Amino acid sequence: MVKRTSQIILFFLFVVLTTSAQVRNKYEFMRNLPVYADSLIADLTYPLAWGNSDIKDFDEWKQVARQKIFDCMLTPPPAPAEGYHVKVLFEEQRDGYKARKIEIRLSRYYTVPAYVLIPDGKGPFPAINALHDHGAHLFIGKEKVIRPLACEDSTVIKDADEWVENYEGQFFGDYLAQHGYVVFSADAPMWGERGQKEGPRRDRYDMIAGNMMMYGIDLSAYMTYDDIAGTEYLASMPEVDASRIGCTGWSMGAYRTWMLSALSDRIKIGASVCWMVTTDEQLSFKYSRTENGGFANCFPGLRRWLDYPHVASIACPKPMLFINGSQDKLFPVSGVEKAFRIMHDTWESQGAGDKLETELWDMPHSCGKNSQKRVLDFFDKYLKTK
Repeated sequence: MVKRTSQIILFFLFVVLTTSAQVRNKYEFMRNLPVYADSLIADLTYPLAWGNSDIKDFDEWKQVARQKIFDCMLTPPPAPAEGYHVKVLFEEQRDGYKARKIEIRLSRYYTVPAYVLIPDGKGPFPAINALHDHGAHLFIGKEKVIRPLACEDSTVIKDADEWVENYEGQFFGDYLAQHGYVVFSADAPMWGERGQKEGPRRDRYDMIAGNMMMYGIDLSAYMTYDDIAGTEYLASMPEVDASRIGCTGWSMGAYRTWMLSALSDRIKIGASVCWMVTTDEQLSFKYSRTENGGFANCFPGLRRWLDYPHVASIACPKPMLFINGSQDKLFPVSGVEKAFRIMHDTWESQGAGDKLETELWDMPHSCGKNSQKRVLDFFDKYLKTK
């Protein structure tokens, strides 16, 4: 019996070792990219970008460009039949504001867990949709930006307390609520309470996203559609001044911020921390690290029409703040600076150059207290005055 067991172990070791060592002399992919990546990049001409497009009226261009994005987002989730039905699950009083856990029906298909923070006093208040990050960490979502309520499991609370170190120990959403903002934050698909029954597995994310495409829908697009719907709910709250709504986030939350700002007229202002670049820098072999976000920021075919800064430019002439880090290994500085120039050209072409603020800080991929203070000051400048 011992001999038989040893043989089985040796066999499996042989399989593992030989499989990991199986390399062909000829191949077509390396470092998660096709070997012909440079040729693909050279063929990206972005014909629908502002300045490249034949459309010369800016408002008309925004409408056409926005529709192209929605086309690439594939079929949207169907709206709920009877509006955004909301169930309050738990409420607690915090220092200067109430915290609620709600469940909101954003689609006929599903309900979405979310947190809402409401300042004490008389509203209506300005409001922020706080969009959580990716971090290859899917166990929590909304709890990354808003301190978990007492109703949550101790493992969730502990995980959030550890994750908030990426924000220098300060929950971004609570910080904004303490300064007079209603704050809304919901789990994105695949995060937190919208995750996998088997537990959070990053290696299964792309497989699930591929299966979603087999239904004719896009997982990343569902995240954006939900961000739009969540903002509509936020605007409907009696405590909220619907004319003063902004959004913010770090990392994937920053991507969600400028995407939402471009696609939702409800959003009047956005502040994006550590997510902006151009495709030619992000998806090239120039650097030791290549993009591994996968389907989290992928709309089918969109790069054939618009690059990231072109999409963000649809938000023009809204006030927008972009902060990136010069030590951020996820986004090459050359690509960040190129994207900033593209956006500045757009805002300046519309006489709104003073509404776009782009900053490159000496910091890694993070959203510490100084970044949060900068975002708060930016929001106060535009949302605290009617």
